[in-house]
Amino acid sequence: MTDPKQTRRSFREKWANSPNASFASTLTENSKVQNWILSRNGFSSLNELGLYLETKSRILDAGCGNGRITALLSSITPAASEIVGIDLNADQVAAQNLNDVPNVFFHNKDLLGDLEDLGTFDFIYCQEVLHHTENPKKAFNNLVNLLQDSGEIAIYVYRKKAPTREFVDDFVRDAIKNLSYEGGMEVAEQITELGKRLSEIDATIKTPAIPVLGIPEGEHKIQRFLYHFFMKAFWNPELSYHDNTVVNYDWYHPSTCSRHTIEEVHNWYTEANLEVIHSFEDEYGITVRGKKLPI
Repeated sequence: MTDPKQTRRSFREKWANSPNASFASTLTENSKVQNWILSRNGFSSLNELGLYLETKSRILDAGCGNGRITALLSSITPAASEIVGIDLNADQVAAQNLNDVPNVFFHNKDLLGDLEDLGTFDFIYCQEVLHHTENPKKAFNNLVNLLQDSGEIAIYVYRKKAPTREFVDDFVRDAIKNLSYEGGMEVAEQITELGKRLSEIDATIKTPAIPVLGIPEGEHKIQRFLYHFFMKAFWNPELSYHDNTVVNYDWYHPSTCSRHTIEEVHNWYTEANLEVIHSFEDEYGITVRGKKLPI
């Protein structure tokens, strides 16, 4: 069962204890983290994203966390652009991390609350956030209301996964949601160690299609096979051990964590009078960017 207060506490403690989590890797050109952000949004390079942002005068990073994406956007936008970051739990962490960046401003905001005083934007980035709200569609519509004419909004939400993966994820989440930050991190560290050890196995497995388990025919690295179809045991060797553990904590400890289908997300855009101009789905999530149509 989801608990908004628990979820907020989980993220508040995460950012208070790990204010720089994944920050450096997000800003490091050609890192796995940065390449994943770019590729899922339809950009082949940081330069291509920069060219896209050249005409965006007001940009909103909705659910900015520690400000790592805000910093990335700021690094490739014109100095005259204004970038606003909002977060319910980490706005002050982000403000501290970017305290020397003149065109960036942060506010404490709930995506389900009143956002009208923020003004309007010609680009809104809201990724890895909506699925942690009580009502993702309502939060999305609140953001759409801030779009200027022909403005664009890009979101990323978790997708529904293989049934065994869904079961294990929910089982672990329910088992640890009432643990303290330290307790949650202890379990996350155990899962991190599993992911690390599995990643060290240089072997692949060829699988037959097993539709009842959501497993397609294919060839998979051992760690990826477990990750995609049975449980999230994240490991990225470019990150520190602590930051890997924070990623696993981020997945398992917050109790509010919805998953979606690409058809559902496309319907959000259609119903909000937005034209989908980019759509991408992988084993982990759904990324969609759309433009506001004239009424």
